[in-house]
Amino acid sequence: MTEDARSLWDAEASTFDDAADHGLRDPGVRRAWVDLLLPLIDDPGVRVADLGCGTGTLSLLLAEEGGHFVCGVDFSPEMIRRAREKCDHTIPKPGFIVADAAHPPLPAASFDVVLARHVLWAMPDPTEVLRNWITLLTPMGTLILIEGRWHTGVGLTADECVRLVSELRDDVELRMLDDASYWGEPITDERYLIVSRG
Repeated sequence: MTEDARSLWDAEASTFDDAADHGLRDPGVRRAWVDLLLPLIDDPGVRVADLGCGTGTLSLLLAEEGGHFVCGVDFSPEMIRRAREKCDHTIPKPGFIVADAAHPPLPAASFDVVLARHVLWAMPDPTEVLRNWITLLTPMGTLILIEGRWHTGVGLTADECVRLVSELRDDVELRMLDDASYWGEPITDERYLIVSRG
């Protein structure tokens, strides 16, 4: 992580939530994400690490809708500032820290769920990053990845991401997310969800 990258994401923070899937301001888009994510987390009030959390929209959603205890991590101070502001009156109130999501300074084996949306693709060594994230999970913990291969040519294909997770975990489920309800408009990219349960 470089200062240039941090500055770039700090600059993006003011308009980050304008994207339908970032801000979840449209009730239909928000409901689609609630219906997608909450059934993946079996019990109420579990501990969730939201890595590369941006402005904290998914942290807020999981706390408000599921009563989960969320810790968000992002290396952009401005993203974290906005996340804290957004979640200030949420119960339970998510916690947020400024740190590199590739090496989150969180206690090992203390989270029931590790969630990352559109983060892994940007990492120079995704296998190392996945190892770091998996160490945060309790023995029966769940890894949830939302990733994609965009029309610009960047990202990870579903096959690539399944292979990466399968090298480290036995249980790997793939679900394509090509429904426009998640994104606020039709997409031509390959976007998907991977769930790996302990």
